[in-house]
Amino acid sequence: MKFFKLTLLAIVALFTSCEEVIWDKGLETTNPKDNLDYLWKECNEKYSYFELKNIDWDAIKVKYSAKIFDGMTEDSLFSVLGKMLTELKDDHTNLVSNFNISRFGTHHLGQDNFDWRIIADNYLPKDFYISGPFAHSFIANKEIGYIRFPSFTGEIDKKNIDFILEKYKNTKGLIIDLRENGGGQVTDIFKLLSRFVENETLLYYSRIKNGPGHDDFSEAAPAYVEPYEGIRYKNKVAVLIDRGTYSAGSFTALATKALPNMVLIGDTTGGGLGLPNGGQLPNGWTYRFSITQALTLNKSPEYENGVPPDIHVLFDWNNLKTDEIIERAIIELQ
Repeated sequence: MKFFKLTLLAIVALFTSCEEVIWDKGLETTNPKDNLDYLWKECNEKYSYFELKNIDWDAIKVKYSAKIFDGMTEDSLFSVLGKMLTELKDDHTNLVSNFNISRFGTHHLGQDNFDWRIIADNYLPKDFYISGPFAHSFIANKEIGYIRFPSFTGEIDKKNIDFILEKYKNTKGLIIDLRENGGGQVTDIFKLLSRFVENETLLYYSRIKNGPGHDDFSEAAPAYVEPYEGIRYKNKVAVLIDRGTYSAGSFTALATKALPNMVLIGDTTGGGLGLPNGGQLPNGWTYRFSITQALTLNKSPEYENGVPPDIHVLFDWNNLKTDEIIERAIIELQ
């Protein structure tokens, strides 16, 4: 069974080996300026979202070059280079040394909208099921199935998802909770969504940076999902999202825009629709940043800044016995 087209498979395969760094030992140096120049140039030619984010990368080079001086400590240099990378406002962008990792933190762009303890204490029985990566049970007088999916671990398989869909086959609807799901295995997206479509469906497009110019990209490659040849669910599905929904979580949220039986509820996702790749600096530190774009059905990269919900709902932290996002999903599904 195919889950998506070979064009997308080729893109995914590129990133399965992204940790393998090919390095010319002749470039080795600890000189601070050389390392900044190298990192800036790599980003300048390969990062995929300068245009969308309206980033003046030349001005940023001037800004951070002024902070470089001979004899600066490794910690000081790391701080300068790490902060330069965070100007990309992208959690697929990191500088990694043996003493620190730089990061942006898109989840801080909105309020916290998830608390597992509130759900476990007020919505689920103590003996709720754990099937592979999913925690789940009936809620709302057994009219709705609630499925918590915290990470795309690559553990979705025929047995666990068959069990879940058979268990909730007579419900009015399902809730798939992707809040604070930071992503993981891209192939899990298609294994999951193949259970909710009846026909081959175009979900989005992807393209990869293929030249030094900020707008140099390959042709957009379509990403399709095909219906699973077995148990599928045909009623309505509410997908819960927030700023902590990132990477593969955002890809899933983007894909739901093409699926009429799915509705997004909660807050805008954190983005992360560019797949990352990277390399090694002359001083041995490693880095990564986004070098692809996921595009909407009208071939726009706009959702890199976050996939918006269809129904916007936020948590009320004055009431720690109610999850407002789940409550709104129940109303939508009943």
